[in-house]
Amino acid sequence: MNCRSEVLEVTVESRQVEEAMLGLLHTILMHRSTGKFHYKKEGTYSIGTVGTLDFDCDFIDFTFVRVSSEELDRVIRKAVSEFKDALSNSGSDGMGQISLEFYQKKKSRWPFSDECIPWEVWSIKVNVVNLANEQERQICREKVGEKLGEKVINVVEVINRHEYLPKMPTQSEVDNVFDTSLKDVQPYLYKITFQITDTLGTSVSTTMRRLIKDTLAL
Repeated sequence: MNCRSEVLEVTVESRQVEEAMLGLLHTILMHRSTGKFHYKKEGTYSIGTVGTLDFDCDFIDFTFVRVSSEELDRVIRKAVSEFKDALSNSGSDGMGQISLEFYQKKKSRWPFSDECIPWEVWSIKVNVVNLANEQERQICREKVGEKLGEKVINVVEVINRHEYLPKMPTQSEVDNVFDTSLKDVQPYLYKITFQITDTLGTSVSTTMRRLIKDTLAL
């Protein structure tokens, strides 16, 4: 099985990291989650509903839709908070990547552990820049909002392609495909990882500053 790989890239100031990552990760997971399965007998089941809500960002002109599960939100926020802290500790300007990997389990015979087989990976590259004043921050607030809107459309277009998804499991195999630990939603099995790279390259920083200066000149 080939694993699909998608890469998104955003440039933000440090206070926007958390909201930008929450917006993109929640968008992806909303489209990779179902309602809880309710099995009547082996091979027969009904699927519960998935609630959604709008989230307005404080530091970006952007509103995103997420699954209304508070449990899922806490898991994502914890991962994003750890990523943001690692970025902050890396220096003033930084670069990192947070990845959302969907996988399914393949049962192995004892004494071997189950094999985790990834089928889709989303990598979000993050460039953090420092801005000189509040006017630049306001422009960045608007520009980042526009870019995130484009990224969300891109995510939806990719997910709407008719490509591989794990087949709906029987009751005995549901834990090999879905995370059943949450009481109100059932995402495909996933894990969130991140890495921090060296200082931000001048090209990215210069591009953002040029964008801000061009806007100021209008």
